[in-house]
Amino acid sequence: MADNNKKEEGRDFLVTGSASGADKVSSFNTVYLVSIAITFAIVAWGLASPDSFGSFANALFNGLTKYFGWGYLLTMNGFVIFCIILACSRFKSVRLGNPEDRPEHSNISWFAMLFSAGMGVGLVFYGAAEPLIHFGNTPFGAEPGSIQAARDAMQISFFHWGLHPWAGYAVIAMPMAYFQFRRNKPGLISSLFIPIVGEKAVDGLFGKIIDILAIFATLAGITTSLGLGTLQLNSGMSAIMGMDKTTFIQVCIIIFLAIFYTGSAVLGIDKGIKWVANFNLFICLLLMVLLFFVGPSLPIIGSLMTGIGDFVSGLVKESFSMAPYGGKYEAHLNNWTLYYWAWWIAWAPFVGSFVARISRGRTIAEFVAGVLIVPALGSFTWFAIFGTSALHLQLVQGIDIAAQVTKDISVGVFELYKYYPLGTIMSWMMLILITTFFVTSANSATFVLSMYSNYGDLNPSKSKMGVWGILMAALAVVLLMTGGLQNLQTISLTAAPPFAIIMVCACVSLWKSLCKEEAAGNL
Repeated sequence: MADNNKKEEGRDFLVTGSASGADKVSSFNTVYLVSIAITFAIVAWGLASPDSFGSFANALFNGLTKYFGWGYLLTMNGFVIFCIILACSRFKSVRLGNPEDRPEHSNISWFAMLFSAGMGVGLVFYGAAEPLIHFGNTPFGAEPGSIQAARDAMQISFFHWGLHPWAGYAVIAMPMAYFQFRRNKPGLISSLFIPIVGEKAVDGLFGKIIDILAIFATLAGITTSLGLGTLQLNSGMSAIMGMDKTTFIQVCIIIFLAIFYTGSAVLGIDKGIKWVANFNLFICLLLMVLLFFVGPSLPIIGSLMTGIGDFVSGLVKESFSMAPYGGKYEAHLNNWTLYYWAWWIAWAPFVGSFVARISRGRTIAEFVAGVLIVPALGSFTWFAIFGTSALHLQLVQGIDIAAQVTKDISVGVFELYKYYPLGTIMSWMMLILITTFFVTSANSATFVLSMYSNYGDLNPSKSKMGVWGILMAALAVVLLMTGGLQNLQTISLTAAPPFAIIMVCACVSLWKSLCKEEAAGNL
């Protein structure tokens, strides 16, 4: 009975706060203020001296890629292995919550929210473009533009968007959900270190540094994505309506998006975020079905099956391949694979925290299947449909859309639609999808930032959500107008090495806690 009372008290603190909890929340404003100050300082540097900022950002990222590239590959592979082992282990039936807890959201809504937050507009941006780029510049030795080059291009795309990114998200989300809902700890990245360094260290300077790093990575990543997505929306409007590509239009787009993502975040998960994510998934599926039927249906089926086979057969080789002797593969590794791996790691605190927040009551096996396997299959299907449709134009119909896509990657999918029936309708639907993808990613980030800056409160204040929503939009506008988006994106990726270490610690912490709970007879 005493243990149950403690659990209830812990849960009450997370929702409403207690007297001692209120003191912690008050002291946690330090994290909130310092995070904003650091972000503004970096942005101010970018505004005052964009050349030096850009040089520093690129030199730092290139240095980390050169000297820590092996670390990206090793840790990401370890995350995939850890998730699979845990899902098949004796802990597979452990619930991320109390034993009586059951999932708060339906499988469809849960998947819609985690997929929209974790992958989102990246699929739209690269679905047709990445296979075309690899088709003309494959790293595996095939002749560019050949049938083998097309097959290699699909294999590479499947690899980049398959298991690894979701494993990175999962190793943050699983421990956070476990500690939030089963151990009643705050929804903070620093909470993952409690079994390793103790609660005193987590409540002190060490924990604050971890949480400040998480806030900066989240804010920088989502701000640059908001700005870059704005450029893609403007490109789509230009392709469909002939609208000019101007800074004024792009600022208007950001303001429009900010109203929607902030509003849906303030409405909460059930009334705002989940509704947008469900609508987003519906549009996504509808676009896939339409292009499948008006596009090369049989080649798409063949490409999906072949791509999955190539992905599985080449998974180990590609996962551990580096370029110790230089050559063409080295450029591909640095510009694509390592860049992606760093990006997934930098996004892990934001996406992992949000996925944890919506995953209460799910077993570990169910969680791994839903977060690792299902999204990977969804990505494979998306690339099979859009990538194959683009490659079919190149190889079979002799229409060179690769040249236009290489020149401006943001117009890839809109160029594709020009050559298929219902292309105009699908282009308009794609604009809606891009908008909803950005809204779902940004409202999730707004929610998570508010949690981070309010001592992990699972229901953060609406005022903090409003502050973060406005701040994200303002930063995106400033950086867009000064050309600093790419530099901030690059500097945010430098958070990847320390976060890779944090993610390894999260795996150790979860396993250690599960073993301890098992030894106590609580599983």
